[in-house]
Amino acid sequence: MTPEFSTAEQFDFLFFTETVGMPVYDLKHRRIGRVKDVAIVPLIHPARVDRFLVSAGGAWLSVRYDQIATISLEGGIQLSNERLYPYHSDEYMLRIQRDLLDQQIIDVNGRKVVRVNDVTFEIRHDERDSLAVLEVDVGIRSIFRRLTQGVVPATWVRKAQRPIQPNSIRWEFCNIVEADPLRRLRLNISHDKLELLHPADLADIVEELGPAEREAIMGTIDSEVAAEALSEIDPKMQASILEALEPEVAAGIVEEMSPDQAADALAELEDATTAEILEEMETEPLEEVKELLEYDENSAGGMMNTEAIVLPEETTLTAAMESLRKHEDLLENTHVLFLADAKNRITGAVPLARLFLADGSTRMKDLSLDRLISTVPEEKQNRVTELFDKYNLLALPVLEEDGTLAGVITADDVISVLRHK
Repeated sequence: MTPEFSTAEQFDFLFFTETVGMPVYDLKHRRIGRVKDVAIVPLIHPARVDRFLVSAGGAWLSVRYDQIATISLEGGIQLSNERLYPYHSDEYMLRIQRDLLDQQIIDVNGRKVVRVNDVTFEIRHDERDSLAVLEVDVGIRSIFRRLTQGVVPATWVRKAQRPIQPNSIRWEFCNIVEADPLRRLRLNISHDKLELLHPADLADIVEELGPAEREAIMGTIDSEVAAEALSEIDPKMQASILEALEPEVAAGIVEEMSPDQAADALAELEDATTAEILEEMETEPLEEVKELLEYDENSAGGMMNTEAIVLPEETTLTAAMESLRKHEDLLENTHVLFLADAKNRITGAVPLARLFLADGSTRMKDLSLDRLISTVPEEKQNRVTELFDKYNLLALPVLEEDGTLAGVITADDVISVLRHK
């Protein structure tokens, strides 16, 4: 929400609803037509209005920004150059009426999806007058202007709207959602600000969009960011997004997910789609994901993650800390270190907090919990959640018949299961 007075009201400005229908005059001040639409060309300038599309005698003419002398609400548009040409559609143009008005955009500051009702232009008075997109208007004021457009004089509308709280978004804080990724790339609209959002906030935004817009966003942002956001999205929607993407793009995202999250996402897809994505994946995460896909999704095997830190039980605290530094990528989701004997059988678990209570020469087995709580891959999901509740666990090892580690279930995995129920 903007302050009581919009940023635009501090400038000499025009609304798009006022620009449409504005008369255009030649050098002798004869009216040659009226404005039907305006366009920016983001590849050339991110905000400046580059073209005015003018209806003149049944045809549309194209007026460049550098052909204009003056622009004003009262006086219309006065040309400085009369060499006008018929308008031809240009894929690099972003037309306000056609491409932006009534469309969804992403307000990266407000972390939400909004619909465009009007656009505010700043009138810049340099050697000649020009317009630059200043704000996108999304509130009641802009709806009021749309309803009265062409019916009530613009000066009256400005006075009548003053009691209404403005609601607009600075142009630089907007991300335009284009259903066609190729067109969006040609427009050169950056998703840098989207990639800085928290994955949960980005997931909320993606869930508000239509299917084509979701594909446009998820298919073009950084794969790691897309993976983090996808992990926060409802499984059914995860499946629809992955199915819509090209297999190599989907594979790039899935590779960045943890193996358990990747397996959960792929399990929702048709077998043929899953096979196409797996075929495009790199070898390292591929085998782990394939292994997890073999388990029933409602079992411990279906819940677990194969990424865990396992140390020999005789390891000293100093050596353990060094090992943690080498596994920095796993630390965010690691709550417990697991200990193994000479045959790789899991013999104990050490909560990370205990590492701060001993000196460097202490053996890890001496810091181990008194009792190792574990389960097997075939254990039912309900039983797993009961174990977490009964023993207040942060992590639960899943052991094979020979006692080696198959994977780990974390409290986050349990919370995710309960949330989706």
